[in-house]
Amino acid sequence: MSRLPLLGHAGLDEIFAYRPSGPLTVRAFLAAAWALADRLPAGQRFLNLCQDRFRFSVGLAAGLLAGRSSLQPASQSPETLNQIRQRWPDVFCLCDSAFDSLDLPRVDYPESLAVHPERVVAIPQVAAEHVAITAFTSGSTGLPVPHDKSWGSLVRNARAEADRLGLRHGPRHAVVGTVPAQHMYGFESTVLLAMHGNSPFWSGKPFYPQDIVCALEAVPRPRLLVTTPFHLATLLASGVEVPAVDRLLSATAPLSEQLAADAEARLAAPLQEIYGCTETGQLASRRLLADAAWLPLDGVRLEREGELIVASGGHIEGRVPLADAIELLPDGRFLLLGRHSDLVSVAGKRSSLAYLNHQIAALPGVVDAAFFQPDAVPGDRDITRLCAFAVAPGQSRQQLLARLRQRVDAAFLPRPLFIVDALPRNATGKLERAQLQAFYESNRSQRHAAS
Repeated sequence: MSRLPLLGHAGLDEIFAYRPSGPLTVRAFLAAAWALADRLPAGQRFLNLCQDRFRFSVGLAAGLLAGRSSLQPASQSPETLNQIRQRWPDVFCLCDSAFDSLDLPRVDYPESLAVHPERVVAIPQVAAEHVAITAFTSGSTGLPVPHDKSWGSLVRNARAEADRLGLRHGPRHAVVGTVPAQHMYGFESTVLLAMHGNSPFWSGKPFYPQDIVCALEAVPRPRLLVTTPFHLATLLASGVEVPAVDRLLSATAPLSEQLAADAEARLAAPLQEIYGCTETGQLASRRLLADAAWLPLDGVRLEREGELIVASGGHIEGRVPLADAIELLPDGRFLLLGRHSDLVSVAGKRSSLAYLNHQIAALPGVVDAAFFQPDAVPGDRDITRLCAFAVAPGQSRQQLLARLRQRVDAAFLPRPLFIVDALPRNATGKLERAQLQAFYESNRSQRHAAS
C-alpha cells in the first residue's frame, strides 16, 4: 500500500496558518493533530463541523492519523444529519461552536489541547488508498449525495490546483477564504492548498465585507482571496476600502463578465475561476476576461459518451459523468453551456435558468434575483409556472416586468414575480432547492392572504 505525506511542506517550522493570535507553524499544527487524535471516540466516520478553518484542518488531520474518515456535508440541516445517522450509525460530531447536533454523539474541540510540539520530528505519512473524506453534493437539486475521496486523490487534487495557480513553487500566498471548509470548493482551495499547495490560510470564515477587510489585513502579502460571485459582488457594492489583494479566485456560481471586469479594476488583481463538482472535485480553470473557454487541470480529460460528457484522469477516481452541458473544443478546452437540469421548456420554447437569472439580475435597481420552477402540486395548475424573486429596493413588479420583457421571451416572464428583502442563500451564496421551495410557498401564502 503506497503512502503519501500528510503535508507537502519542506520543514516543520514553515507557517501553516494564521489565527488572531498569530501565525502557526507546521510543527504546532501536527502537535495539535496528534493530541486531538488521542481524544477521538470510537467510530470510523465523524462529522467535521468545526467552523474555524484551523480547527477543521486539525480535525481532518487527527482523523487521518487515527485511520478515520471525515464527513463534510455542505449543509448541516436536520434532514442531512438524520440521513447521515441512518447511513453511518456509529458516526460522531466534532464541533467547535454551539451547533445543535441533535442526538448525535459529539466531541467539542478542546479550548486547550495538551500539545507536545517537541515530540514532532517528521511529517507523518497516510495511506494513499485511505478514504480521507466523504463530500456531499450541495443539495441545490435535492437531497445531498455522499462521495468518497481517497487521500491520494486529494493530494493530486491540491497539487494540480496549486500548479495551475503557480502557488506550489512560487511565492507563498496567504489565503483568505469566504467559503466554509466543509464545502468542496472551500476545502480544496483553502485547506488542501495549505496542506499541499504552499499557501497558509486565515483561520476565520469572513462573510460580510468588513469581515473580509479585517481578515485580509491580518495576513501578509501576497494575498489570495478565495470567494464566490455573491460575496465578491457584495464586497464591491459595499464601498469599503479593500486592502491589497494579489490574486482572486471564484467558484460555486457563474461569474458575469461585468463582475469580473469590476473586480479586476477595483482590486487590481487577476481573477481566475475554478470549475468542478462534488463528484469529481475541481476540473478546470479560466480567466474570463482573457478567455471564455475552460482549460482542464493537468491530467484531467473530458470526453463525450453519447449525450453525456465524462471526466477522468488526474485526481479523478474512475470515470464520472457530468451534469453540465459542455461543448468540447478541438484543443482540449471546453465551453460550459449550463446544467442539464437547468433547462426549462415553456410553450415549446427552451431556455436555461442560468440565462434567465443573468437577465433579471442585470436589470437596473436589482440587487439580487433568481428564477425558480416550483414543485408541481396536484390540482394546482399555476404552481408549475416559472416564478422569480427579486431584491429591488424602490422598484415595483410592474417596472421590473416591463424591463424584463425587453430582454426575454414573453413565455419566460415570471408568474408571479416576488419582490423580497433577501434571498435564502447559504454560506457559499448558493440557493438550495428545498429552501427555495419553502421560500416560494411562504411568499405565495403571504400574497394570497394579502389579496
